[in-house]
Amino acid sequence: MNYLSEMLKLPVLDVDGEKLGVVNDFGIATGEVFPHVTSLAFRGPGKTPFMISWRKWVDRIDETGVHLKTSATEIRFSYLQPTELLLARDVLNKQIVDTQGMKVVRVNDIKFSMSGENQLRLLGAEVGARGLLRAISPTLEHVVEGFMKHLGKPLSEDIIAWSYMDLLDRSTKNIQLSVSHKTLGELHPADIADIIEQLDPRLRAQVFAQLDTAQAAEAISEFDDDELMTEMLEGLSDTDASSMLAMMDPDDAADLIDELDYEKAEKLLRLMGVKEEKAIRNLLGYEDNTAGRIMTSEFVSLPATATVGDAIEAIRKLDEDFESVYYVYTEDPSGMLTGVLSLRTLIVADRDATLGQLAYRDLVYVSPDEDQEDVTDEMTKYDLVAIPVCDENRHILGIVTFDDAMDVIAEEHQEDLQIAGVGSGDSASDDSTNVLSWFVHRQYWVVVWGIASCIMATVLGTALGSAHLVVFPMCAMPLVLLAASRMVSFVKNYFLEYNGHDDEPKPYLGFFFQSTGMGLILSLVTYLCAQLVRTAAFPDATMFEEQLFTGCFNIAAVICLVGNMSAVIYLMVLFWRDEHDLNTSGTAMNVIAVMISCVAYCVAAVLLTMSVMG
Repeated sequence: MNYLSEMLKLPVLDVDGEKLGVVNDFGIATGEVFPHVTSLAFRGPGKTPFMISWRKWVDRIDETGVHLKTSATEIRFSYLQPTELLLARDVLNKQIVDTQGMKVVRVNDIKFSMSGENQLRLLGAEVGARGLLRAISPTLEHVVEGFMKHLGKPLSEDIIAWSYMDLLDRSTKNIQLSVSHKTLGELHPADIADIIEQLDPRLRAQVFAQLDTAQAAEAISEFDDDELMTEMLEGLSDTDASSMLAMMDPDDAADLIDELDYEKAEKLLRLMGVKEEKAIRNLLGYEDNTAGRIMTSEFVSLPATATVGDAIEAIRKLDEDFESVYYVYTEDPSGMLTGVLSLRTLIVADRDATLGQLAYRDLVYVSPDEDQEDVTDEMTKYDLVAIPVCDENRHILGIVTFDDAMDVIAEEHQEDLQIAGVGSGDSASDDSTNVLSWFVHRQYWVVVWGIASCIMATVLGTALGSAHLVVFPMCAMPLVLLAASRMVSFVKNYFLEYNGHDDEPKPYLGFFFQSTGMGLILSLVTYLCAQLVRTAAFPDATMFEEQLFTGCFNIAAVICLVGNMSAVIYLMVLFWRDEHDLNTSGTAMNVIAVMISCVAYCVAAVLLTMSVMG
């Protein structure tokens, strides 16, 4: 008997064997590595709650119950101390953070260590399937355990030691769990961000509030969700939020402030230092998705007449939170960018050599209004870890670093995946291995086919009393639905592979001829296949059946042609939404196209059937 679930509801017996109640909870002192049980909580007659000191009054615990040292009349009751908590109330079924696995998990049970008959210590939290099964029924746990062992995959325990856990707020009665404050501070900012994103929304602000300003500034920059960043920021006081933003890289701070409402943003900016406020406002002056918006104003530039020693000394004087330094840029007396030196060049060069003599002069730079995707293309092309952003006079305004370029690439890739209908989010890889999910996302046309056929059968049965006639329209409908889906895929692929620039005319006319040509070929193939199937499969068909069968496939051929001719409309929508920075779901486009084709075909097929029936 080592688990909390096994000990709850045990009878509490005094020294004479008289039952005083049933175990309701155990109290522990939180300050120990492996806390020992300090209090016993139980319910007496009438469900009256009682609490007693474990050390003073408990003699032993076993399968028969908790046995006390004295009679009921001699017991003195106690209260929960500030340094104690109740396991069933405060820990069981709560969220904790596994600081080794960097994930949020749920406490399904509590494991104890028995030392002698009286000593009971807490080992950790059971967060695996066994704890969940045990909480439901110990018998169920044993059955599943035996079954899994028979399959060669034993159901192991998943215990997180108490030393990796700590309380978010000991002063409240509704205590939740997370990593310890010290451990949280030692994690990488990206890990902290991942942990907070996994937490229950009610706990995120509490965990974030435990970070100091510098940690918060680094962690919030790692969030993937802009709404979550805003939520965390609004949970802080204006002073703390302003201080945190001032410590962030200017480009990250600008992105975050841009998500706030105007009054809140202005208030936070005014609370900053003049230098930080100016840097952020400069970045906010550029349009979204441009080099100016993602650049940082933190870079090192020196006159070309400066020496290597001067450059090294300037780097040494930089603040610890300064944006990573990859290059040193040189300027002429007018401030125009003239060259660039790598850190390696500085390290191996003589300290008295001038930067102008060593600088690489064949510079690659971009304008602040250049599209961020074009900036990343330039960095990739020339293998740069940072690229300068210059005005029309080639005065350097800032630099775009490789981490910002990676964010842009990831963002653009995610948008491409969404348009392509591949999916988004962390569950995409899991969904790809799930047969049901794959069917829903890729083969939904079968469901549409089935529903449409039922509707057509109902209509024909009501109008003509011949619901069985739906068999002929059903044969051709899949061609229409699949053609609509393939048409959208063609549009998406064309859009994703388009390499033109915004100032160039879009190739709508050429695309129209391509898609129309494909539609003509598809329509012709559909017509010829229909004739072949009619001749081979229905040689003895009546004139009525022949007219209905041929007519449905002719309708399918026409709809396939019209659908491909309309593909240019979908392409126009994609370009328009892209120019207005709007996300587009490829799956949604597929569904829309399939539904339009389905409705058009069903209406035409029903009218044809009714016409043939006279």
